[in-house]
Amino acid sequence: MEFIYETHMHTSEASACGVASGKQQAAAYKLRGYTGIIVTDHFINGYSNCPMNLSWEDKMRHFVKGYENAKKAGDKIGLDVFLGWERRNTTGSEFLTYGLDLEFLLSYPDLDIMSTEDYCTLVKESGGYLAQAHPYRDAYYIDHCYPVAPHLIDGIEVINSFDKESSNNKALAYALKYDLAIQAGTDSHGRGERYFTGIVLKKKAESIFDIIDALKARDVELL
Repeated sequence: MEFIYETHMHTSEASACGVASGKQQAAAYKLRGYTGIIVTDHFINGYSNCPMNLSWEDKMRHFVKGYENAKKAGDKIGLDVFLGWERRNTTGSEFLTYGLDLEFLLSYPDLDIMSTEDYCTLVKESGGYLAQAHPYRDAYYIDHCYPVAPHLIDGIEVINSFDKESSNNKALAYALKYDLAIQAGTDSHGRGERYFTGIVLKKKAESIFDIIDALKARDVELL
């Protein structure tokens, strides 16, 4: 039996580029046979639709709405839903962040303006997992996307449905060179995905830490 997980997806509640709601995304992934999804909406310093005039607490509570709606729907239909996010730096490089929660977000009101090195250090010291998303993406909205120093991250997204094969291949080569965990993610926004991808685990994840452990142990298959 295969246990398929989406590692990279967005909702319309929190991501400005999202088209489908958390509830709609959960239903779509259930129909496609996924066991679970990690909701990775754009953080508030990226393509977020969070109103900037809110307090930090209200921003963070708005930010997790897509996840919360997906989780509520997932609980009803038998889809596991986990919280993550995609945090952008000043040059357009983005980092998938897993294993942390709303309490963590509420505790660091400068999380959106930290340097890349400070952010990565804090996440890892707090028990989180970091994978750089689409590190070789070439797009008009990115100033200069390139892999960060390997000691700052745990893994690399080596398959992204919106990236060219050449970009994905460069990402894989970088991950292999520095012995980083590899993963695949659809980068779904509820529209226009070329294909759906993800990771396959040998057993069902009881928590997001089971997914993190499998990634770190290189014990996943790429869908």
